[in-house]
Amino acid sequence: MNTLLSELLDITIPVVQAPMGGAAGPRLAAAVSNAGGLGTLPVWTSDLETTRALVRETRTLTDKPFAVNLNMEFPQEERLEACLEEGAPAVSFFWQDSSGLVDRAKAGGATVMHTVASTEDARHAVDSGVDILIAQGWEAGGHVRGSVATMALVPAVVDVARGTPVIAAGGISDGRGIAAVLCLGACGAWLGTRFLASEEADIHPEYRQHLFDAGEDDTAYLENLFGVGWRKAPHRVLKNSTLSRWLAAGSPRSGDRPGEGQVIGTSADRDIVRYMSHTPNEATTGNIEAMSMWAGQGVGLIRTMQPAGKIIEQLWSETQAILAGLA
Repeated sequence: MNTLLSELLDITIPVVQAPMGGAAGPRLAAAVSNAGGLGTLPVWTSDLETTRALVRETRTLTDKPFAVNLNMEFPQEERLEACLEEGAPAVSFFWQDSSGLVDRAKAGGATVMHTVASTEDARHAVDSGVDILIAQGWEAGGHVRGSVATMALVPAVVDVARGTPVIAAGGISDGRGIAAVLCLGACGAWLGTRFLASEEADIHPEYRQHLFDAGEDDTAYLENLFGVGWRKAPHRVLKNSTLSRWLAAGSPRSGDRPGEGQVIGTSADRDIVRYMSHTPNEATTGNIEAMSMWAGQGVGLIRTMQPAGKIIEQLWSETQAILAGLA
C-alpha cells in the first residue's frame, strides 16, 4: 500500500519512529529505516560534533531515508546546518514555531515535517511551507504539545491541511491503531512507545519492564512535574513513586516538592535529581522507578521486546489485514 507519505519520504511502509530523546540512536533509526519505515534521530541536545557523528553513523548503518529531530524550544540553527551538511534526508521540527528554518531545511534538500497539536498550529505550519504535518494527540508519551485526543485531532488537521499529508501520533501501538488513523485521513503513523520496547532502544531494563507491566491507565499527563532541564513542557509518563509522593503532599509547586534536589541516580555524564527530565537509559544507575519513564496511553498493548525490524513487519501485517477486511 502506497500513501502520499510513502512517496514523499521514499519509504515502503508509512510508519515513522518517534525521536524519543535519550532512547533513540543510530541503531534504532537505521533498523526502522532498513525495515521500510522512517527512523528518526533526536539531535536537539547534542553538541555540533556529536550531531555530525550521529548523522554519519546512521548513514553508515542504512542507505534508506531517515529523519533528524530538532526541538524548537531551544536554538537549532547551527544543528540544522550540521545535519544538512551531513546529508540528513528529512528534518522534523517539534514544539515551537519552525517557520524561520523551514526554507533553509528545504533548500538543503531535506523533506520537512512539523508536529502540530491544533488546527491553528496546522494552518501556520502549512503557510510556512512544511511538507508533512505530524498531528500529535494528547495520548502521546513524552512531551505533549496539546490537549486534543488523536481521534478528534487527526481529521480536524486533515481538513485544514490543504493537501499537505498528515501523520498521526499519540496512543498508537499496533496495526489496529495504524489502520484507524489511516481511515481518519492520515497518510501514516508516528509511534514512540512501541519502539521503546525494541531491542535497539537504549533504555534501562527496569524501565522496559515497567512498560511491559503497565496497563492503559498507568500513565499520567503532567504540566511540569518532570521539568528540571525543560520547564513548562507538559508530558506523559508512567505513574511512579515520585508522582505519588508529590500528589500525597498536595501537588506543591516547584521549590516545595518532596525530595526536590535529591540525587536519585547518575547517568554517564551527570547526577540525576528527582523531577529531572531524563530518560533512564542503560548507562543510568540508581532509583530508576522514580525517574521520568516516558510512555503513551498505548503502553498497555505492549508486552514483548522485539527487533525494530520485526516490529515494523508485525505492525504492517496487522494493518493490512484490518484494511483488507474493510474493503
